[in-house]
Amino acid sequence: MDTRTLLDLDRAHVWHPYAPMPGAVEPFVVESASGVRLRLAEPVAGHRELVDGMSSWWAAIHGYGHPELDEAVRAQLGRMSHVMFGGLTHEPAVRLAARLVEITPEPLQHVFLADSGSVSVEVAVKMCLQYWQSLGRPAKRRLLTWRGGYHGDTFHPMSVCDPDGGMHALWTGVLPQQLFADEPPAGFDAPLDPAYADHLADLIERHADELAAVIVEPVVQGAGGMRFHSPAYLRLLRELCDRHDVLLVFDEIATGFGRTGELFAADHAGLSPDVLCLGKALTGGYLTMAATLCTPRVADGISRGRLPVLAHGPTFMGNPLAAAVANASLDLLLRQDWQVDIKRIETGLRDGLAAAADLPGVRDVRVLGAIGVVQLDHPVDMRAATAAAAEAGVWLRPFRDLIYTMPPYITEDADVARICEGVLAAAQTS
Repeated sequence: MDTRTLLDLDRAHVWHPYAPMPGAVEPFVVESASGVRLRLAEPVAGHRELVDGMSSWWAAIHGYGHPELDEAVRAQLGRMSHVMFGGLTHEPAVRLAARLVEITPEPLQHVFLADSGSVSVEVAVKMCLQYWQSLGRPAKRRLLTWRGGYHGDTFHPMSVCDPDGGMHALWTGVLPQQLFADEPPAGFDAPLDPAYADHLADLIERHADELAAVIVEPVVQGAGGMRFHSPAYLRLLRELCDRHDVLLVFDEIATGFGRTGELFAADHAGLSPDVLCLGKALTGGYLTMAATLCTPRVADGISRGRLPVLAHGPTFMGNPLAAAVANASLDLLLRQDWQVDIKRIETGLRDGLAAAADLPGVRDVRVLGAIGVVQLDHPVDMRAATAAAAEAGVWLRPFRDLIYTMPPYITEDADVARICEGVLAAAQTS
C-alpha cells in the first residue's frame, strides 16, 4: 500500500489515542524499527529514520528487533501462541510469576497476570475492596491518592487520576468519588516537608474507617505531570497505612524495571507495598502484558471471604507469547549492568538538557534515571514541537506543558545527545 493511501485510510477509519476522529494531525508512518531507530515510510524533515526518545511509551527498554527477544517469541510460537489460563497453566507464565516474586520487594508473593497496565490497576483495586469485604468491613471502599497522578484510562483507574488537571475531569460525578491529598512536594532529593506530612497523616487518620487503600506512583508521577518526589513520602505512607489499617498500592507501571535508577521505585525507599502494579517494560515492549502482585495477607484475606476467589479472568491472561518474551526481557536486563546504562543516560540527559533552563518559557528542567523533562510555563504547541524534534532527527511525544524523553536503555551517548537536541528544538519552537 502506498503511503498516501495508507494515510487516507488511517484518517477515515483509525481512532488514535488521545485524538479526535478524524485525526487533526497526520501521523508519521513507520515501516520498521531497529535498535533505537524508527524507519519511516517517507522522509520527514529530510530524515528517513528518527531516534526514538520515547521507548514506545516507556516500554521498549531494549530497543527494537533485539535478537534474543525475537528468538524468544519465535521459539514460543513453535510450541503454542496461546492457551486459556482457567484450569490450565504453562511454563512461561509460571517462570515469569516466580521471577517477579524473586526480584520485587518482600513480602510480595502472589502474581495475577493481566492484559495492560490499566487492567492491572483495576485488579489491584478489586483485590483491596474484596479484601475488606472478606474481612467483614465493607465500609472500607474508598481510595486515597495524591493529586498529579495518572493510573490508566479504565474506570477505577480514572477515579484516582488527578480530578482537575488530568484528562478525566469529564467523568466527574460518574466515577467513584475518591479522596485526594495535595501533590507531594517536588524534588527527589528534597527533605520531607513536615506540613505536608501532617496533611497526609490527617487525611488518612480521619478517613481510615472508609479507606480500603492508598494508591500512588512511587517517586515519579508519570502522565499526570512527570513530577519527581522524595522517597521519604513513601516511607511515611507505609507507616501511616500500617498505623491505620489501610492497604498500600504502588503503581510502578511506568517506573518498574530500572527506569528511575533502581529496579523498582519502591527500592529507593527500601520498602514494599501490599499490592504492586507492573506493565509497560515487562515484555520489553514486544507484547501487551501486565502484572498485579500482592502479599500473602491480601491473598489470604480474600480466600477467607464469602466469595473465596478473585473474580477476574482476562481472556488472554498469562499469554504464553507475552510471558516468554517477558522472561527473555528480564534475563536480558538482569544479566547486564543495567544500572551503569541508566547512570550513563542520566548523565547525558543532565548535560544535554541543562541549556533548556535558559530558554524563554521554560519553568523547570529535571532528570532522574533515564527520564528527562523540560517543563514549560505554557501549553506545548504539540504539532510544532513534534515537527521541530523530527527536524532534529528525533521522535518525541510532548503533552500538556511537558517535553520529555524516556529513551531505551541501549541508547548510546551520541543518540542521547541527539535526543537532547530534539528536546531543546521542541522547547524553542513551543
